[in-house]
Amino acid sequence: MHATMWFFLRKLSLLTLFLVGVVSPACGQEATWKAGVAKAIVTPEKGVWLAGYGSKRSPDGKLHDLWMKALALEDPRGNRVVLVTSDFQGVPKEMSDRVFVQLQKKLKLERQQVMITFAHNHCGPRLGNDLVDYYPVEEEQVKLVEEYTALMETRMVEMIGESLAKLAPANLQTGEGRTTFAVNRRNNREAEVPMLMAKGEPLKGPVDHSVPVMTVKGLDQKLVAILFGYACHPTTLSFTTWCGDYPGFAQIALEKNHPGTLAMFVNTCGGDQNPLPRRKVELCQNYGNMLAVAVEEVLKQPLKPVSPGLRTAFELIDLPYLSVVSREELTGLLKDRNAIRARWAARMLKKLEAGEKFESAYPYPVHAWRLGNEMLVIGMGAEAVVDYVLRFKREFGQGTWVCGYADDMISYIPSRRVWEEGGYEGGSSLYEYGRPAFRWSGDIEDRIAASVHKLAKKVRE
Repeated sequence: MHATMWFFLRKLSLLTLFLVGVVSPACGQEATWKAGVAKAIVTPEKGVWLAGYGSKRSPDGKLHDLWMKALALEDPRGNRVVLVTSDFQGVPKEMSDRVFVQLQKKLKLERQQVMITFAHNHCGPRLGNDLVDYYPVEEEQVKLVEEYTALMETRMVEMIGESLAKLAPANLQTGEGRTTFAVNRRNNREAEVPMLMAKGEPLKGPVDHSVPVMTVKGLDQKLVAILFGYACHPTTLSFTTWCGDYPGFAQIALEKNHPGTLAMFVNTCGGDQNPLPRRKVELCQNYGNMLAVAVEEVLKQPLKPVSPGLRTAFELIDLPYLSVVSREELTGLLKDRNAIRARWAARMLKKLEAGEKFESAYPYPVHAWRLGNEMLVIGMGAEAVVDYVLRFKREFGQGTWVCGYADDMISYIPSRRVWEEGGYEGGSSLYEYGRPAFRWSGDIEDRIAASVHKLAKKVRE
């Protein structure tokens, strides 16, 4: 065959292959990742009380089911991570620790490969000893919570295993949207917010209205998962009906719009942010729809592909207390008017009488995951205030995700600014979370930031 004719036919053959999508990245044929998803219903079948709000709340029905979900990712070198999202109010350390042990034993997953997040939904169930002093002690309820927690541990491990078993070629893309219903509750009185909004007057205090979005698509270009976040308490509702609050409604809306897709929500750093106004189901649905619309707007725009490559780092750092509570202080609180404080004091005294010594610091979990060159995912335990997400996005730049409420529902995590201002999130409220102290040391932001920078450097090397 003449060389010119051979060259022409060769070019034509390659063009034909491209047009039918055999080698076309645009048609999704060159996957750069593997991904797998799984989900499990967590709506209690028995009368476990609803978590939060410092009182006994027996369930009276449900608006919709509660879920936990898993997204497993694997890069071309076989490096893996699993992100768990859930409609829980809080996952306590004792529960997550047991899950991590089982994951290592059964699935060979190390701690740095798994992040267990929870929406902090106050219409979800109690788990383990999370906020244990919030509730009056009833033997039947203690047994129900223990049984339910054990069931959730088993179900979570099984769900993570299922997500890994479903790993299949996929591509990741990322973008960012915006919605504005989160309000800084420290700087705006709840009763005044509707009036200020009606007048068009600006609300006060730092907020993060960004909506980070990551999509997972299979080779057929169909959406497998939509991961999205927002910095705001899911506390629109305070009744006794099972419900995922605004994140639940947002996920339902997205899954309705994209059948077969798993929608997953992470609470970024909303420790001092509330959806305002609130207390009505209609408002809750509206906020969920607002968040879903923000995600849909992102999906309409060109998204940034996430290149292959995965690195992870994790550590537990000591967060010191300002001072550990004394026996004398506890004794003086046994008949305190605040029922939570009185129950806490009695339980702490029993620990001392049993010979236990209170630690002067708490082990705080910090994660860093690098996905390609486009995403840095930071995971932080408990109720971090919005200053953290604003700081780390400023310091690390575009593509930074900061997930609060990860691994352990410890307490509020104030920034230095909030610590100096005091108030509920920054003051003497640690007893509510069962800690043997009233307040954190004032340097915890510096300690957390130093850890985040160390881990970020490690995954970026």
